[in-house]
Amino acid sequence: MTDQASVRRVGRGSDHAELLSQYGLGVALGEVAPAGSTPQPAAAADAPAALQNLVALAVQLCNAKYGAINVITEDEFHQIAALGLEPLMCARDDSLCGQVFQYGHTVVVPDCREDPRFRSNPFVDGRFGEVRFYATTPLLTRDGVPLGTLCIFDEVPGDLTEQQVTGLETLAAQVVDVLDLQLRTRQLDATVSELRRSNELLGEFAGRISHDLQGPLTNVVGLAELAEDEPALQEGPAGTYFKRIGASALRMASMVENLLGYSRVGGAAHPRVVPLAEVVGAAVDDLGHSVDGVRITADDFEGKADREQLRVLIQNLLTNAVAYARPGVPPEVRITGTGTPESWRLDVADNGKGIPPEDYDRVLEPLVRLEREGDPAGTGIGLATCVRIAQAHGGRLTFDQTPGGGLTVRVWFGSRPS
Repeated sequence: MTDQASVRRVGRGSDHAELLSQYGLGVALGEVAPAGSTPQPAAAADAPAALQNLVALAVQLCNAKYGAINVITEDEFHQIAALGLEPLMCARDDSLCGQVFQYGHTVVVPDCREDPRFRSNPFVDGRFGEVRFYATTPLLTRDGVPLGTLCIFDEVPGDLTEQQVTGLETLAAQVVDVLDLQLRTRQLDATVSELRRSNELLGEFAGRISHDLQGPLTNVVGLAELAEDEPALQEGPAGTYFKRIGASALRMASMVENLLGYSRVGGAAHPRVVPLAEVVGAAVDDLGHSVDGVRITADDFEGKADREQLRVLIQNLLTNAVAYARPGVPPEVRITGTGTPESWRLDVADNGKGIPPEDYDRVLEPLVRLEREGDPAGTGIGLATCVRIAQAHGGRLTFDQTPGGGLTVRVWFGSRPS
């Protein structure tokens, strides 16, 4: 049996009610019937269905007729799962478990009529029932705090062997494990909801900041261009300064736009089967003249993905393939899909400069760029955005070397096929 000295005692009070509420077991009606009132059908409790199976096992193990899992509040006894009877609730002082709940250990009573604690209880003396054999064990949290009880009872006297007592306590521990799982699920749901709300606020904030920054930057670019058109301002170093101001403002505007895109993509994906070649065509149209002269081929493969996020991913990879082409080598990009629509891999292979394997992990971080001679200016956001899109689809992004030179970007969607 449980060592009573190791159990943390919990009396009646708001702390215990708060603990039950955290487990989703705050089942008090709010207006508690006084002791001696007729038991009522139990109010609906948010209890896992697995608890009913554990009650059935307890009844079978102990050769009893009835069994129940009970939550005991400050003033109430509330059955959340029962076998052999409809779950009921009553005043805590009227219940058998309510009398021994504070003990913190298993109690076995062969005949309640012979026990001074229970012989005048309304569930024993005929007012509410005629319980004779009764056994109960507490539902203890990992901190030793009792949430309620697992009990079995019958209308004829009986007893439990030491092995049955151990089995009953083991089942009680399983009940607590089920309730702990429910608690963790509730906590996870709350965390996910909070993260979703935070992401929405972050997206709204990024949108406002982008708007507020793009206005002044556009004004700076416009003034710099006007200055470049004024012959009087082109003499001496002034013309060079204005060109640098315009170029810096354009780079900053591009970074703001990329950061805004990074904050918006990679969240909730809404996948459906989309034709890969069609999405590639849309990305090419968006890139316009920047991909003129680039040989781009795409498979007729169909895969499940969020169409807009897939377009953004392909657009970013095409932009990189063009930006990091090898001097004197006409850029080529081959886009293929393998697997099934539910679980597939996208390969985007170019013939450009590639990325050294030792830098594969580093370039996936936001705002990280390779500093190589001849590389164009950039923001270091494109690949990080692609990683977020892959993660939103339950996948990942990796690199490989293209045979003959270049970089192959592999992106998994859904589960990860080989």
